[in-house]
Amino acid sequence: MRGMSESFEALAAMTEQLLDASDCAARLQVVTDAALGLTPADHASVRLSQGDRLQVGARSGVGSDRPAPGFRKGQGILGWVAQTGQTARVADSRIDPRFAPNDARGFAVSSLVSVPIRRRGETLGVLSLSAPQRDAFSAQHEVLATLLAQAAAQALLTSRLEEIAITDAQTLAFNHGHLMPRLREEMDRAVRRGEPLSVLLIDLDHFKRVNDAHGHAVGDLLLRVFADKARDIVRSADVLVRRGGEEFVLIMPGAHAVDAHNVGERMRETLASAPLRLRDGVSVHQTISIGVATWDGRETPELLDERADLAMYEAKRMGRNRVVTAGSTQRLLALGSGRLR
Repeated sequence: MRGMSESFEALAAMTEQLLDASDCAARLQVVTDAALGLTPADHASVRLSQGDRLQVGARSGVGSDRPAPGFRKGQGILGWVAQTGQTARVADSRIDPRFAPNDARGFAVSSLVSVPIRRRGETLGVLSLSAPQRDAFSAQHEVLATLLAQAAAQALLTSRLEEIAITDAQTLAFNHGHLMPRLREEMDRAVRRGEPLSVLLIDLDHFKRVNDAHGHAVGDLLLRVFADKARDIVRSADVLVRRGGEEFVLIMPGAHAVDAHNVGERMRETLASAPLRLRDGVSVHQTISIGVATWDGRETPELLDERADLAMYEAKRMGRNRVVTAGSTQRLLALGSGRLR
């Protein structure tokens, strides 16, 4: 067992790593990694409450390379902790009626300690540590697990505050300030993985007419409904950004030009096929114009955005309610003087 001094040093090192971690998943991974070093656990996981389900936030140790078993609140010891908000320290899972055996787990679980991740009375998730031997966890390990769960709660709060800072409150898309940094990040990732990267520049046609006819409250609602529909269509890896006003950018990692164009067409057809019901008695028939640009591996984020922007204005020039894929930078720059709304 680690001495108290060593445990404090390990916790201090974890705190520094949490400060350096880039996102929520990385922060939670720091917590589960630290759990393996501070306790006898050979597996550690953070499960986050998503309605009735407990979604995996991070996993470390044996079995982490296998699909994670699914849990719901009230199911298994994890689910019991999530439901009650109480800690469970179990010496032998085989005789605990709450334990849910699972052959697909891929590793032995004899003893475990599961701690709620709580903030202001709300259970955000569960930190669970397990070991293959009986009675592996002491009262001191339970205290350490509680400290780690508190670190996980702080990590979730930090990530939430960061998310708020880069989220457009009206549409829940990312805001304009996130666009260029995220494009640079995705370009770096595309280079490392040798994958393509495409963007869609999306503009709601004649949006001003909606505001003039129905008022800005309905216009704001239209923007939100559009963003929700877009999120239903695109992949989980795609990033929707509100560029400003009625313009949005969809960043599509790993997407070739044809794939991106097809997504744009599906989005356009979905909106054009039927009026959008915004509230009782108010429906709007809304179309969109989309410009598609695929990164050439050399241009800056600003130039990639400009190519998609110019392709979108070409779609407007051609009559709106269409998708145009960008050609060369030189050809499209000539279109910049005749932009339409």
